Amino acid sequence: MTVYGTTTKSFEPVREAFANAQANDPGGAQLCIYRHGEVVVDLWTGRDIANQRPYTEDTLTVLMSCTKGAVAICASMLAERGLLDLEAPVAKYWPEFAANGKAHVTVAHCLSHTAGLPTFPIASGIKTPDFVDWDKCTRALADATPLWKPGAHASYHAITYGFLVGEVIRRIVGKSVGTFFADEIAKPLGLDFWIGLPDAQQSRVAPHIPQRGADFRALMAGAGVNVDDPIMIEILAGFDAIPEAVDFFNSPAGRAAELPAGNGVANARSLAKMYAACIGKIDGVRLLNEGTLARAMRPRTKDLPPLPPLARLPVPPGEGFGLGFTLGNPITQMLGPGSFGHDGAGGRLGFAHPESGVAAGYACNSMLWDNFTPDPRWSWVIPLREIAATG
Repeated sequence: MTVYGTTTKSFEPVREAFANAQANDPGGAQLCIYRHGEVVVDLWTGRDIANQRPYTEDTLTVLMSCTKGAVAICASMLAERGLLDLEAPVAKYWPEFAANGKAHVTVAHCLSHTAGLPTFPIASGIKTPDFVDWDKCTRALADATPLWKPGAHASYHAITYGFLVGEVIRRIVGKSVGTFFADEIAKPLGLDFWIGLPDAQQSRVAPHIPQRGADFRALMAGAGVNVDDPIMIEILAGFDAIPEAVDFFNSPAGRAAELPAGNGVANARSLAKMYAACIGKIDGVRLLNEGTLARAMRPRTKDLPPLPPLARLPVPPGEGFGLGFTLGNPITQMLGPGSFGHDGAGGRLGFAHPESGVAAGYACNSMLWDNFTPDPRWSWVIPLREIAATG
């Protein structure tokens, strides 16, 4: 396994772990790490199999749900500017959303996956090809009835997150979340990162290598969950649609659309730099001040009891979700307590740890991760954690 790029001397154990982990990956990957505003790891390896070429430092990859972290940063930036009250009802900015019992659903509920809208209602008829129709999707969510009382955490809002938070942003600034991200984050920082990929950049993408995903329905049934409960029928219909969505994100049309829950396209350098600019100034730019970041990192779902259909499931340990960020759990540990970021299906990962000054981005194109156990390719986090702890 040939690994290209550079590391500073003290981060050589990270290079070794990255190389060892990638040895069994048929695709390619990149890893970039900042420490106190400086790049200390910048590595890449492997192949873009679909295009029969090396996976280089400039290769782009669909980041899947790492995109949610970028959208969370956009929302917190607007809050910092006084344009968005994160605890206010969504209907303050999007009046039509108040229909069918949603008048008290807040922006914070949408960011923390507690809005009760984890998927498009079956009755709406929304399918993956409809995701490119922003107005159709947001109308369906405005008309929807929450599956549970907002404030409880029963199911990850895998696709709807992007439309819910994205529409609030659009109503406030008068532009799409992809355009806002480009203007306020990507351009000032010089990132190769898009939510809605331009045609001129499509040739740089390494399409992801599909793998058979975990059978979520079977896992729920095996854990004793009544999969015929009306709430579970809706939740499982949404999870059943995810493989098709993942395939759609792999197409030029899926990458060109603005689907801010999962189709951000970038490389590891840009993912790491974005998170580094959340905890310090990079190229003269800091995205979030300390107060804003502390609010975004406050746990919102920790220890919330499961809804009755999910009562047999144990409450997941860890900090759960903040305002759009994951905060660490046994699967996505990052650097442990005090970390924030977001993972993406297939093993993508971006995060920061303010106390140690570390920010990291990992991009890959093999969909090896099953989302229910830690990705073995994340083994580089172990030496990184040890180095960060030593100061």
